[in-house]
Amino acid sequence: ARKRRRGSRPEPGCLQAWDAESRALARRWRAAQRSGRGGAAAREARQQRDAFRNLLLRMRGLPAALPTLPLELTVLYNSLLFTVGASDSAIKGEAEGMRQGLLRVLEACGACGQDLSTEELWQKVLQEVTAEELQSPLHRLGALQAAWWLAASRLESAAGLFRLLSNTENMERACFSEGENELLSLLKAWQVPAEEEASMPLVQSTKNLKEILCTAAAFLQGLQELEAGNFPTALFFLQEAAGGFCSKRVLAQIYTCLGCCAQRMGKPQTALQHLKRALQVDFQCFPALFHAAAVYHELEETDAELQALALLYEALEKKPPAAASSSPYFLIRTELLVHTPLLASFLRDHHRSEVKYLLAQRCLQDGRVADAAEHYLDFLALLQEGLQQQVPLNGSSVVPRIPEVFLEAASTLEQAGRHEDAIAVCEEVISRTTDLIPRVLRVEERPEEPDCPSPGPGLSQKESLCCLAWRAAAYLHQGWAWAKLGETKDAITQFSRECLEEAVYRCVCLSVPENLLPEVEVLQKIRLLSLIGRGTQFLETGQHKEALLDFQHGLQILPGDPDAASYLVEALWSLNRKQEAAARWQKLPQSSPEEEGQGRLVEGPFPLYLTSCLRQATFPHGRSLARSVQDYLRTTDQVPSS
Repeated sequence: ARKRRRGSRPEPGCLQAWDAESRALARRWRAAQRSGRGGAAAREARQQRDAFRNLLLRMRGLPAALPTLPLELTVLYNSLLFTVGASDSAIKGEAEGMRQGLLRVLEACGACGQDLSTEELWQKVLQEVTAEELQSPLHRLGALQAAWWLAASRLESAAGLFRLLSNTENMERACFSEGENELLSLLKAWQVPAEEEASMPLVQSTKNLKEILCTAAAFLQGLQELEAGNFPTALFFLQEAAGGFCSKRVLAQIYTCLGCCAQRMGKPQTALQHLKRALQVDFQCFPALFHAAAVYHELEETDAELQALALLYEALEKKPPAAASSSPYFLIRTELLVHTPLLASFLRDHHRSEVKYLLAQRCLQDGRVADAAEHYLDFLALLQEGLQQQVPLNGSSVVPRIPEVFLEAASTLEQAGRHEDAIAVCEEVISRTTDLIPRVLRVEERPEEPDCPSPGPGLSQKESLCCLAWRAAAYLHQGWAWAKLGETKDAITQFSRECLEEAVYRCVCLSVPENLLPEVEVLQKIRLLSLIGRGTQFLETGQHKEALLDFQHGLQILPGDPDAASYLVEALWSLNRKQEAAARWQKLPQSSPEEEGQGRLVEGPFPLYLTSCLRQATFPHGRSLARSVQDYLRTTDQVPSS
């Protein structure tokens, strides 16, 4: 055995047996491909993977020899293809098999390269191995190596390898290509070696592999340029990829990316054309439908946006079986080579609960209150099925924090006249946030270290402020709901719980950090709205002094607020303090007739769940109060300010 291992070549019988076995395996695979059944081909791929591995191990049991290397490298090529194809996932973990093959080539030529990196090893092999019979097998393995590097987004490594694989004529041809970068030019100029199918049976042709590499390279570079903000260049590469060789599923993904690129270029109509094309190619490309809804939202075509979202929700609700690839027989496929975080973000599958939320939110924003109420109730019902399995609770989800969704639902129900339901939804928020709020919350600059003690049980300052705002908003909505039901006493009670209880006063702001300013501003606005709400109830019951105090307090919180100032003038007028009321009225910003008719626009970056409260707090008697004050000023010979 020791003498045999030191021999230079195997016995002719072994070589013939290995060749016959390799051919038989290749014929069996082609028969599975011709069967037209993807499942049969996948099962056959797993079986062939093991068979080629065993054959390769037997061949490597003998020293490397030039006469057997063409067959051995072909078996290695087929074996690696089956390993990747049978896993049906991203290419990884097969670098050692390729490395051993290259070392065997150097061994047969009397060289070594154990200490070299993969790139250096390829450079040494392609520069020092000149045997003509090894050129085609090495080119095939080089193409496979390039596929792995593309899958790892190592485009520079792939370009460097094709520089080595290309001869002088090919390099000149690559240099003359315009509008392309080096990798794509090298790939197109690379001359595929003669397959010699009769002597070297292959389970996937090098020509087919080259087409897939060109498509994947263009797709990857398009995504890179898109992420870098180079949209015209990204558009070029993505269009190149769309004209390449790939399955319908991947083609739909490319058109989806083209749509996203066009949208970022400020071309929404072009974006819609690409997204519609994606759906025509693959009707199960749901991300394209989602992005189309976003484009319609940008165009303010609400009907089209809602229709797209409704179609998407219906499609997700039916849960169709995953579509099989239109190219199930290729072991190396474009989808195995292109998997970047940006592509994953574009093609993220949205759960139906996310789509249902968007339907509810868009209807609410568009004033379709009845539809919004039904959608919100449907969404809350979906939450009962298990939130963790439906909505990714991270930055990638379109759904905001769950308490905010509950408050949006309460706001919608209140606007739809379903006040009791709104009160019940708010009670759910109150019950779930009360125990999370510390008794005293000191908002101040704190160290950024992770081990900094949090102000609440397991909560940071920001989280505690959010919980405080959510509970305060729930009290605020309940106050307005009771007011609409005509229950003034209950309305005053709920407004008072937000205004006077420790819920707000225990928030001591010593020095508000910049990162907490939005939360503090929301709290201040909620407090002002609660004071206005309670003040209006006091006005209705004739408690003008109490109303005056609330409006004065509100102006201390947010000086210059036009609604609080207008209510203050009305309270003074009702107390017969007309001279003081007139003086304050003259300092108010005067609204145009159009603004009076349409109502003051809601300003400020406030959450959606506060929109209805902001509208309800808008002073409604601007014209009548102005006439009364102007009449008073004329009778006292005072000239009203313009």
